[in-house]
Amino acid sequence: MEQMFLSRDEKNYQWVGASDCTMQPLALAWFPRHDEGMNALTALRLQIEWGADEALADEPLNRFVAVPAPALPVLAEARGETPAASNVTAFAGKPRPAREISAELAASAQTREELRQILEQYDACALRVTATRLVFADGNPDSGLMIVGDVPGAEEDMEGRPFAGAAGRLLDKMLAGIGLDRGQCLLANLIPWRPPGGRPPNDTEIVQCLPFLLRHIELTRPRRLVLMGTITAQAVLGQKSGIHRLRGRWTDVELPGFSTPIPTLPMLHPNSLPNKPLTKREAWADMIALKLALGNDELTETT
Repeated sequence: MEQMFLSRDEKNYQWVGASDCTMQPLALAWFPRHDEGMNALTALRLQIEWGADEALADEPLNRFVAVPAPALPVLAEARGETPAASNVTAFAGKPRPAREISAELAASAQTREELRQILEQYDACALRVTATRLVFADGNPDSGLMIVGDVPGAEEDMEGRPFAGAAGRLLDKMLAGIGLDRGQCLLANLIPWRPPGGRPPNDTEIVQCLPFLLRHIELTRPRRLVLMGTITAQAVLGQKSGIHRLRGRWTDVELPGFSTPIPTLPMLHPNSLPNKPLTKREAWADMIALKLALGNDELTETT
């Protein structure tokens, strides 16, 4: 004898599976009745129960259909140059390292806007497919100060600008504490797309995105650079030490395209500060170091 266990909504769902020996359900899963179908609201509730609680795109993506490669950067073609291929599939027959491809594409950008367009079309990094928006930059590129975070959060992914969420609001307060705002610096991220679920980026993704950040720094040409968080500091400085060992000290860093090293300050990321009094104290000490350095720069310019 088989016993069926009906769901709370007998019209749309039914329990399935029963044991005639123990009279207990084999699985506590419930499925739509084949004879009734499923309306949109019921289907949405079912997806939420399965854990699908975040939309990655406005329209569903059919992954069984080949997607044509995007067009090459328009601005590069307008200059009369031969632009680099926009994705890894263009190098047929001979795989190339991810960093080499990214470096070639990044080097082809002659302006920050061209770099942004290249990133919009760059499809060698899987993060671009799952992210909602490219998170490129925010603030004043002519300020002389560039602050680089690690990865976009959920609010940044939706708005398309770095430091847009809770960490961004905390950063705004930190900047205000030393007399600055977003109009007096340029904000960017090492990774311009949010990883799925907000996970940390893996080594391959960092290697793919680092050349674009370095080119962004080169095109912006800041007088001072702030690196927030372990991932960003390690990638740019080429070191393995954690942020607590790197923070608090200005370091002259040699970067591509600069004839002289850039004074660089590793700093704790605002994400690491809530409910941690000790780290807040360290972060404030770093902000004071930044304020003093900017003040010295102003004195140098006026004398």
